[in-house]
Amino acid sequence: MTDGLNRRHSVRVTDRVMLAVQPVSVEKMQGVVRDFKQGISPYNQEGLADIQMFIGAQSALAKLREKDADLADFLQHLDNKMSLMLKQVRGGESPLDALTMRKANLSANGIAFLTDTPLMLDEIVEIHLVLPPANIYVYSFGKVLACDPVSEEDLISKFRVSLEFVFLLDEDLEKIIQHTFKQQSMALRNRNLNPFDNVIDK
Repeated sequence: MTDGLNRRHSVRVTDRVMLAVQPVSVEKMQGVVRDFKQGISPYNQEGLADIQMFIGAQSALAKLREKDADLADFLQHLDNKMSLMLKQVRGGESPLDALTMRKANLSANGIAFLTDTPLMLDEIVEIHLVLPPANIYVYSFGKVLACDPVSEEDLISKFRVSLEFVFLLDEDLEKIIQHTFKQQSMALRNRNLNPFDNVIDK
């Protein structure tokens, strides 16, 4: 049973995700954990509503686009304008502003990615993660396991950061596991069906 659970947790995939990582104090994480133990969801924090509204809108637009692409594009344009206006009215930045699409190596145990900004070993970070194409949003905390310089000259980013999840809701853990299994299955299927493999081998 334990071996099976460990295997589920250790399945890793390389994927493009939307990600924002921000160093925070241990006290910040402890406060969120304390609230959670008292029945307050981590997702009820100030500022996280922006991300959840964005993710909900993008999911709805993706479903609509399958039926009416023109209408979906029009509503996407309106959503972008409203987001810009709200940002100007509120001022400052929200976690949504920091989300960027990037390649990452992901498992239920943690995540690794390339970045221009180094992080300190054992530093606690706040993680905002969005998993396409279903636009699943996961909020968690992680600890920096490694931050190594990237030696490849053709890569723009300067560091490869590896994080271990140290606070992750059970339901979010399951979301990541389901996502990694789905992506792994898709990669294997595409590899078997790729018509160019024989050409490349020759």
